[in-house]
Amino acid sequence: MENSNNDIEVARLFQEVMYLFRNNMKKLISDTGMSAPQGMVIGLLSKNKKMKVTELSQHLSLSNSTVSGIIDRLEAQEMVIRERSKEDKRVVYVSISPKFKEIHKVFHKQIEENIKKVLNQGSEDELNKIFEGLNILKKLLTDQSK
Repeated sequence: MENSNNDIEVARLFQEVMYLFRNNMKKLISDTGMSAPQGMVIGLLSKNKKMKVTELSQHLSLSNSTVSGIIDRLEAQEMVIRERSKEDKRVVYVSISPKFKEIHKVFHKQIEENIKKVLNQGSEDELNKIFEGLNILKKLLTDQSK
């Protein structure tokens, strides 16, 4: 029974940490003037370089029209570039603009600084425990996915 309680406690703590981390990231994103959905679109484009509007919609579980509205606002801020396919004019690709690439460098630095600021509050022993615990969790999750 004890193991079951530990499982529940680990799951609860993990949810709480993820919630706090997400809120922290939302604040950083909102400080840039972007909404959370805009940040999610930019995040996907950062990983995938160029995506169809329909692909973005599927990944975000949002309608094409909702994603198009988000892209409209990002395009107005010169954060993304929208291009029609040369082969099929119905297909629209979206990619990150050169302007955003510069902003992204600054944003990434802010995220690093924010994490550093949080971690600097911990002792060396606490940081070692966090590092060890995260590595163990990563290993367990990796092993499970095999």
